[in-house]
Amino acid sequence: MSLTVVGSIAFDAVKTPFGERERMLGGSAVHFSLAASFFTDVRVVGPVGDDFGEPEYDALRQRNVNVDDVERVDGGKTFFWAGEYGWDLNTRETLATELGVFGEFSPKLSEEARAADTLFLANIQPDLQRQVRRLCEGARLVGLDSMNLWIETARDSLVAAIGEVDLVFMNDSELRQLTEQPNLVRAAREVMAMGPRVIVAKQGEYGAALFSSEGFFALPAYPLETVVDPTGAGDSFAGGFLGYLASQGEGAAEDDSALRRAMTYGSVIASFNVEEFGTERVQRLTRDEIEERFAEFKAMTHFESVPA
Repeated sequence: MSLTVVGSIAFDAVKTPFGERERMLGGSAVHFSLAASFFTDVRVVGPVGDDFGEPEYDALRQRNVNVDDVERVDGGKTFFWAGEYGWDLNTRETLATELGVFGEFSPKLSEEARAADTLFLANIQPDLQRQVRRLCEGARLVGLDSMNLWIETARDSLVAAIGEVDLVFMNDSELRQLTEQPNLVRAAREVMAMGPRVIVAKQGEYGAALFSSEGFFALPAYPLETVVDPTGAGDSFAGGFLGYLASQGEGAAEDDSALRRAMTYGSVIASFNVEEFGTERVQRLTRDEIEERFAEFKAMTHFESVPA
């Protein structure tokens, strides 16, 4: 199955206690598409400026990500974000946000992009998410991500967008904020009542929780001794998750076993993402490494009842 992702393509500047990068490839659509590319054909949609060159295109092409729908704006500058993490890598300080061409982004999708079986609406303005959803009316599996900014400034539009998709990926705090429910289970159920079949609550270093009509499933984060940069981990998780589901064909989002495997693959790829800055580790990642860590994760989280 083919997968289209619409979102930001960016340059990031990041500083953590373990080093820094002044300019590296980033953006939600980039992290997502690199992760999803291990499982299915991916087409990325987003705007870039003149400063986005062949090395950046090649980073995507080398993972067989189709870049035909990347919109290059003459005379423009690519979206830029700068941030700094302290010893608590769950929190960060934004130092600069320069929207550049992303500030005037109006998604333009080719016929091939519109024909994708699976669609991911990355963290963009909810009205744009709804616009893209209408362009891809034939997509059988649609996921959406969002953030606190849209909850605060475009809540009604976000709720409408949520009602038009199958899966929602949000941080646990954002689910609580959206529903004004302090309890995560109640918050997830309330969002499910808006329309989607599956809610995935991202919980950073504590893992993720999945809510569906089939029940509940949770995974811890893969235990790592080296965590360098968490930027893009959530998008890598979503990419692994939705990319795997896309590879399983129609009906996978209604299969509890497939959803659990998708959670695990998403967590595995996110664990590689944070080991180095930006996309550096994922660009060198192999499917064999993914499968090896998947097996380790399965062994860590498996248990059997012991006879009394």
